[in-house]
Amino acid sequence: MAMCSEDRISSLPDHILCHILSFLPLKEAVRTSIISTKWRYLFASISTIEFDRCLLSDLTDRNVDSFKNFVDRLLKFPDQVSLDCFRLSDGIPWDGEDHDFDVFGWICAALCRGVKEIHLYLDYFGYVLTVPAVLFTCHSLVTLKLNAACRKIYVPSDVCLGNLKTLQLRNSVVDGDSIHRLISNCHVLEDLAFIECHLVYASALNIKTPFLKRFVLDLNVIEFGDFNNVVVINAPNLEKADISIYLFGSSDRETSATHLIQGICTVRSLNLTIDDVFFRTCRLPIFHNLIEFEIFHNLIEFEYGGLGSNGRGTWLVEFLHCAPNLNTLTLNFLVVVETQWKVLHMEVPSCLSLHLKEIKILNFKGNMRMFEMISYFLDNAMVLESS
Repeated sequence: MAMCSEDRISSLPDHILCHILSFLPLKEAVRTSIISTKWRYLFASISTIEFDRCLLSDLTDRNVDSFKNFVDRLLKFPDQVSLDCFRLSDGIPWDGEDHDFDVFGWICAALCRGVKEIHLYLDYFGYVLTVPAVLFTCHSLVTLKLNAACRKIYVPSDVCLGNLKTLQLRNSVVDGDSIHRLISNCHVLEDLAFIECHLVYASALNIKTPFLKRFVLDLNVIEFGDFNNVVVINAPNLEKADISIYLFGSSDRETSATHLIQGICTVRSLNLTIDDVFFRTCRLPIFHNLIEFEIFHNLIEFEYGGLGSNGRGTWLVEFLHCAPNLNTLTLNFLVVVETQWKVLHMEVPSCLSLHLKEIKILNFKGNMRMFEMISYFLDNAMVLESS
């Protein structure tokens, strides 16, 4: 006797089914409309919408108009539920060259539906990229992530994102004035990230936000003529920072490094990927709260007495003197270490004697300098628990 299987999924409430559909690619979510009458229009109420390259892969000149009508119905019809997330991924043409998509209209429709999170890959434009002005005055936005495809983002003067907590700029040409205007009008910002960005023709990148907790700075600073780039950070509640910075042509590395490092001295967790020359003459503050420190080093050519004016030798040991409560240290050396650790007759940092419990050494090269460094830590880390 044939057994009938019960469709228990279809018996779930509509709002739960819509939540499940939100995790599917849009094309797959639409395909569920053929399951039964109950499923026919459920996809229209999904709370996460993403347009990506795959969605356009089957488009032809014959069905592109049908696709445009579908998107209009999906986004612009009244009585739609509010959106949690709207994404435009790599491969969606903005310039109308191929199919004349109303991308601005799509974004505005998502904003009108009270979207909380927007991810935009902003491709196919000129050097200065303009997005709908309403994007920068949307009070429902909590998360904004922009990939500018090596373009400069224009920020209007009336920008106000009062509920924005997460801002991520990727692959953007950073203009100091525009970024300052944007950040200063995000009054509850907690997470800020500049990833693979470029600072060009700007005298300063001024980041002043009182509630910032997490900060990522992956920045190439390129200077021309008399321009001196300085990153100034005023974030008294900062807890975690991930800094990768490379400076080309800087005429005052000490000033630039000092401003940057002093602005992150309140953190509990710090990741640094640095050009050693950038920090070699930096005046270090005391990192009283720092308990986790990870360093990725590209240039390790320290010699005893070659760094700093206090005779402590390597920049790393000098930094440890400024992190008295450090608990975990991770060293990721990308080339061979050249420090002569055996001849470093220096005062041992207090964190080694009192607090450092874990040391991780990545990309171990196995050369004599590495073994000398390990011996230095083993001899002086009095409360070490794992390494």
